[in-house]
Amino acid sequence: MSANSFDARSTLQVGDESYEIFRLDKVEGAARLPYSLKVLLENLLRTEDGANITADHIRALGGWDSQAQPSQEIQFTPARVIMQDFTGVPCVVDLATMREAVKELGGDPAKINPLAPAELVIDHSVIADKFGTKDAFGQNVELEYGRNKERYQFLRWGQTAFDEFKVVPPGTGIVHQVNIEHLARTVMVRNGQAYPDTLVGTDSHTTMVNGLGVLGWGVGGIEAEAAMLGQPVSMLIPRVVGFKLTGELTPGTTATDLVLTITEMLRKHGVVGKFVEFYGEGVAATSLANRATIGNMSPEFGSTAAIFPIDEETLNYLRLTGRDAQQVALVEAYAKEQGLWLDPAAEPDFSEKLELDLSTVVPSIAGPKRPQDRIVLANAATQFERDVLNYVSDADEAGEESFPASDSPAATNGVPSRPTTVTAPDGSTYEIDHGAVTVAAITSCTNTSNPYVMVAAALVAKKAVEKGLTRKPWVKTTLAPGSKVVTDYFDKAGLTPYLDKVGFNLVGYGCTTCIGNSGPLPEEVSKAVNDHDLAVTSVLSGNRNFEGRINPDVKMNYLASPPLVVAYALAGSMKVDITKDALGTDQDGNPVHLKDIWPSEAEVNDVVANAIGEDMFNKSYQDVFAGDAQWQALSIPTGNTFEWDPQSTYVRKPPYFEGMAMEPSPVQDIAGARVLAKLGDSVTTDHISPAGAIKADTPAGKYLTEHGVERRDFNSYGSRRGNHEVMIRGTFANIRLRNQIAPGTEGGYTRDFTQVDGPVSFIYDASQNYQAAGTPLVILAGKEYGSGSSRDWAAKGTALLGVKAVVAESYERIHRSNLIGMGVLPLQFPEGESAESLGLTGEETFAVSGVTGLNDGTTPRTVKVTTDSGVEFDAVVRIDTPGEADYYRNGGIMQYVLRSLLRK
Repeated sequence: MSANSFDARSTLQVGDESYEIFRLDKVEGAARLPYSLKVLLENLLRTEDGANITADHIRALGGWDSQAQPSQEIQFTPARVIMQDFTGVPCVVDLATMREAVKELGGDPAKINPLAPAELVIDHSVIADKFGTKDAFGQNVELEYGRNKERYQFLRWGQTAFDEFKVVPPGTGIVHQVNIEHLARTVMVRNGQAYPDTLVGTDSHTTMVNGLGVLGWGVGGIEAEAAMLGQPVSMLIPRVVGFKLTGELTPGTTATDLVLTITEMLRKHGVVGKFVEFYGEGVAATSLANRATIGNMSPEFGSTAAIFPIDEETLNYLRLTGRDAQQVALVEAYAKEQGLWLDPAAEPDFSEKLELDLSTVVPSIAGPKRPQDRIVLANAATQFERDVLNYVSDADEAGEESFPASDSPAATNGVPSRPTTVTAPDGSTYEIDHGAVTVAAITSCTNTSNPYVMVAAALVAKKAVEKGLTRKPWVKTTLAPGSKVVTDYFDKAGLTPYLDKVGFNLVGYGCTTCIGNSGPLPEEVSKAVNDHDLAVTSVLSGNRNFEGRINPDVKMNYLASPPLVVAYALAGSMKVDITKDALGTDQDGNPVHLKDIWPSEAEVNDVVANAIGEDMFNKSYQDVFAGDAQWQALSIPTGNTFEWDPQSTYVRKPPYFEGMAMEPSPVQDIAGARVLAKLGDSVTTDHISPAGAIKADTPAGKYLTEHGVERRDFNSYGSRRGNHEVMIRGTFANIRLRNQIAPGTEGGYTRDFTQVDGPVSFIYDASQNYQAAGTPLVILAGKEYGSGSSRDWAAKGTALLGVKAVVAESYERIHRSNLIGMGVLPLQFPEGESAESLGLTGEETFAVSGVTGLNDGTTPRTVKVTTDSGVEFDAVVRIDTPGEADYYRNGGIMQYVLRSLLRK
C-alpha cells in the first residue's frame, strides 16, 4: 500500500470498470515534466513506502531541474520483466540456485519467486544452418530442438515451478516484436489498480517497446532477477533529451534510413545514461512501426530509453494487434487523465534538445563494424574502398603477390583485389573477391516488426524475379521474421513465392544473423574466404554489426533496410554502387538497376492496407504460451527445486553462493594485482562474452570435447549460458579481441606472469594460474567499455575469472551496473587520462587503496591506484548510487537480495 502522502489516490471510471489510480496533478511541477519522468513520478507515488521511497523523493522528481547533472537517487519499481532465452536461462538458473541457497541457510525456498510478471521468449536459439530451400525452416527447428533439449526442459520446469513466470516457446517470434504485438499492456491493470506499463528486460533492445509509450530498458540478467524478486531498480533521475521531429519522410526512404540517421545524430551528441524523448508535429506523422524501430535502436545511440508518448496512433496499433476494446479504452482514458497524451504543439521541459526534419533523411547503410557509422547509400561503394584497406594484408594492399602462389592479387585503381575461383557442389564455378556479400539476411526485431520495410523487401524480390534476376551464388540469403504475422501477410499478399525464388526462404522465427546465429557459409565459400584471407561482407537488416559478431568468416558487416538487403543479394558485392550500377541483366540481356525494381510508396501502402488485419494477430497469439507438440512433449522434473544433472553441458549449478554467510565480509583494498587484459576503445560485451560459435581449439571447445560433445553439437556460447564452466572459458574469447599485453595475437589470449617471462596463454588458463597463486586481477580499458548487448555473462565471467576491478576511460551504462552486481569494482581514469597517457603497459603490479571507505556506509569519490613501476593516479569510483554501494558491499546483487529476503 502506498503511503499516499500527496493524497494522490483516486478513481478512474472507464465504461463499466473502475480503477484505482494515483493522480500526477497532485504533485507540484508534474505538468511541465517530460512524458518519461511523469511515468517515473507515478511509479513513486504508487510505491511510496516511507523508507525506500519517500515523499522527499516524489518532491525531488516533481521539482526536477532539467539543467542539473543527475544526483538524486530514486527507486524505480518496474511493472514486469521480459527476457529472451540466452539471457533468461541464466536468470532462471540463478533463481533455482537461490532456492537451494535459501534452503541451506534455513529459509523457505518458495520465497524465491517472481513477484512481478516475468515473461521469457525463446528467440535466440535457432541457427540459420539451412537456407535457400522450402524446408529450411523445418530443418532448422529440428536442429534447434536437438541442440537445446536440456535448456528447453529446464525452462519448461521453470514455467511450472515459479509463479508469474511464462515462456513463449521456440518458433514463435522475437522477444521485442512479440512484446509490442502482444505482451505489452501500455497501461497495466493489477489488483484493481491501473498504472503505466513499465518494464526491464534482459536484452538491450527492450527499448523497442518505448515506441508504444511503455517506459522500459535493458538491464543485465542480474538486475532483472532482482526486479523479479521485488527489488526496485536504483537509479539517478536522468537528464532527458528532447528530440523534435518535423516534416515527413520522402518517398524512397525507409524507417531504417531514419533510424540510422537518428543513431548517428544522437551518438555524436552524447546521450549515454540519458532518456531520449520524441516530440513535435513529426511524431504524429511517424507510424507506430517506425516509432518502435527508433526505440529499438536506443542502445546503439547509447541512451537508456527512447520513448514516444501515447496518441491516436498508439490506440490504432493496439486495435490492429488484437488488444481488447476495454484495454484500448483504458489506455486512452488513463493517458488523457494523467497528462500522458501527446500534444504535438507542446514543448516539455527538456535538459537538451535536438531536431530533425524527416524530409532530409536519405537512403543509408551503416558499417563496417558499428551501427552509428552511417554511410549515405550513394557513397557506400567508395566508402567500402577506403574501409577495406583496414581488413586486408599489406601485400594485398600494395597489389603484390602474397598467400598461395595460385593467387594473383592486384590493386585495381588502388582498391585491393584478390579474385578467387570457387567451385560449387554442382561443378559450376564463379569468382569472389574482397567485398563479396556472403551473407544477406532479413533479420532482427528492429526491422521485421515493421511491415512497411518488410513489404518493400518482398516487392523488390517480386520485381527482381519478374526481370529474371536472382541472388548471386555465393550469397547466403535468409529470412527470419520476428513473428508469424509477417509470413501470414506475405502469404496473403502472394509475395512468399518471390522471396523464395531469390533465396529468401523462411529459416526461422528468431534473431539468427543479428546475434551471430547466421550458421556456416557454404563449405566451398568458407574455404575460399579462409584460404585466401578475403575480406568478405554481410548485409543484414539488424541492429548490431560489431566485429566478430555476425559470422567468423566475415570481416565487414553492414546494416541496411530489408529491401536493400535483397538488392545487395542481387548485386553480390559491396564494390557495386547499387544507386548507379546494374544489379544484373534481364531475360533480354538489358541491365537492371535498383530504380527498376524499387517499389513506390503507394505500392507498399496498398499491400500493408490490404494484407494485414487484426485476425492475423489474434490467430498468431491466441495460445502463445502453449507451444507445439514438440514443446509439450518435453519431459520435465517436478518439485520446487531443480534436479541438476551432473552430466549436463547446458545447465549446471553455478558457484555464486558457495560458502555464503548471512553477514557479508568487510570490503577489502586490492593489492598485488596483475593485468589480465589491456584493451582499447569500444570494447563491447560481444568482445567480453561472445554469443557465437565455439572453436574446438579454445578452452571452451576443449571442455566440451572432454565432456563427450561432438564438434557438430558444440552449439553457441549464447545457448550454453546456463553452464558457467563453458562461459568462464568463453570470457574474453571473441576471435576479434585484441589484448595489448599480448601484441600480435587476436582472440582470447594474454600473458601469464605466474610463469617466467610471461608467455602468451589463453586468458582462461592464465586466470586459473593467477587464482591458484592468490593473485587478484584487473582489466585496463579505453572509452565506451562494455557497450553493446546487456550481457550478464560479460560481468559474471569477468568476476569468475578472478577480476577484482576494471579501470576504463568510460563505461556503457548496463555493463558498469552489471560489474557492480557481480562484485567487480568499476573505476575510471582521471579526466583526460588513459592507460597510454599514464605510460601503463599492462606488465605492472597494481594496488588499489581507499576501497575500504565503503565499509563506513559511504562511497569514496576516488581511490588511489599505484603500481610497482611508480605510476600513481586517483581513479574515480563508478559506484553511482547508494543502492549500488549496498550491492558491492554484499559481494553482488544476488547475495544482497538473498540476505534481504532471509531477513524478512
